[in-house]
Order: sequence, then structure tokens, then C-alpha cells
Amino acid sequence: MTDFLYFWNHFAFVILMVSGLFIIITSQNYIKKIVGLAIFQTSVFVFFVSLAKIIDGTAPILNSVNNVYSNPLPHVLILTAIVVGVATSALGLAIVLQIYKNYGSVEENEIKKEELKENS
Repeated sequence: MTDFLYFWNHFAFVILMVSGLFIIITSQNYIKKIVGLAIFQTSVFVFFVSLAKIIDGTAPILNSVNNVYSNPLPHVLILTAIVVGVATSALGLAIVLQIYKNYGSVEENEIKKEELKENS
């Protein structure tokens, strides 16, 4: 039971990654694809943070009591990745908004049909 409690975040990583990838691949709606991409990004964040955690590790503050320290660098990099992920999602939503203004839909199939009408 203690192994599961220690590795629950790895299971969460796998479930989030598979569900995000499934949404990206199967959905025809561009907004749902962006949500799937955000879920996929979140799974990568969970994975990197869980790899960086050390059992009984503390903050890297030098004292005579604690000898095992967790490296703060992966956590800082994930904070940067979160900011980049939010910016990417905002850009994607702005592009979807322009697609909706131009085509009147955010469904991939309807936009392809509209493109075929225009080209023929």
C-alpha cells in the first residue's frame, strides 16, 4: 500500500497524458483540442515534479539537522513551463476565435467542407 501512495502521481501522469492525447486525436472541435493540449501539458508537469521529489528531502537550506535536499531547479523550470503553457493556450484560443470569425464554426469537418466549397 505504501508503494501506491508513493507512486500515485505516476498513475495520475499516465491517466492525464492518455486522456489529453485521446482528446487531441479524437476531437473535431478546436477548443476541445486546446483543452486536451492543456491536460497533456499538465501531465508532463506532474511527471517532472514527481521525478524531482526526493523522499524525506527538504528545502536546500543548509543546517546541521537535514542532510537530504530536494533540487529546486525542476520546480522552477515547471513554473516557467506553466507560464509558457498559459501563453500557448491563449494564443491557440485567439487563433480559434479568428477561425470562428472567418468560418462561423470551430468544428474541423465543417471548416474543411467550407474550404472545399471555396476552392472548387
